[in-house]
Amino acid sequence: MTYANPEALVSTKWLADHLQATNVRVVDATWYLPNEGRKGIHTHNEGHIPGAVFFDIDEIADTDSDLPHMLPSPEKFSSQVRKLGLGDGVRIVVYDANGGFMAACRVWWMFRAFGHEDIAVLDGGLPKWVAEGRPLDDLPTEVQERHFTARFNNFLVRNVDQLIANVDTNKEQVIDVRSPGRFAGKEAEPRVGLRSGHIPGSINVPVPMIMDPENDFTVRPGAEIQANLDAAGLDPKRPLVASCGSGVTACVVGFGLYLIGHKEVAIYDGSWTEWGGREDTPVTLD
Repeated sequence: MTYANPEALVSTKWLADHLQATNVRVVDATWYLPNEGRKGIHTHNEGHIPGAVFFDIDEIADTDSDLPHMLPSPEKFSSQVRKLGLGDGVRIVVYDANGGFMAACRVWWMFRAFGHEDIAVLDGGLPKWVAEGRPLDDLPTEVQERHFTARFNNFLVRNVDQLIANVDTNKEQVIDVRSPGRFAGKEAEPRVGLRSGHIPGSINVPVPMIMDPENDFTVRPGAEIQANLDAAGLDPKRPLVASCGSGVTACVVGFGLYLIGHKEVAIYDGSWTEWGGREDTPVTLD
């Protein structure tokens, strides 16, 4: 089974061959969990793919929210990405230095949520690029501002009220991307103060079902992704919503589903940081 939408994924060879293309822009989306004690900008400054600009998901966000890296307004998103030289008429390739491409998928989803479809994820991310001996740069990338037209697609986003209502209606299949231990409430959450467990009726589809950590953190073939989703009990005929700890790794499963043909997988932006941090949201360990 080949990918239904292969244009969303590019190889390190493809990027190396197109680094000088005038219509290609490279984005470093490196991000770390709060308990890892490191910032993505530090990794970027130490060495990035030549021409890459750094996209900070914690800053290009709704910084007035109590929740981490929530989607910003279309106006703020447009203003911030324009300053990075990202805009209309360019093909964006986004990568991540931490775990292959987890935060890269978040940025991929953000651009799609604001109407920019010409964006792809680098398969294997920076770890694969470095393993192949490809060049890095530690100097800031000079950019020329470019207009970005934001067209918000609310079909790709879900909020807590919609997820609460869905517990009763069960109209949408909710996918929980966290580890099996966190899903079952047997492992502590990386953010303190959160309840353990999962949204009633959700199914567990951990990131390794999409990304292969044993193979340079590359995306699994389409047939493997489909088989893993079938084994997890996913019903592809129902509308799909992905959730995780804070809306980042959910986008990995959203990306994997996109590759095999599901273009409108929504992301619960607040994810478990919001759901597990409230007292009025139902939680189960079953």
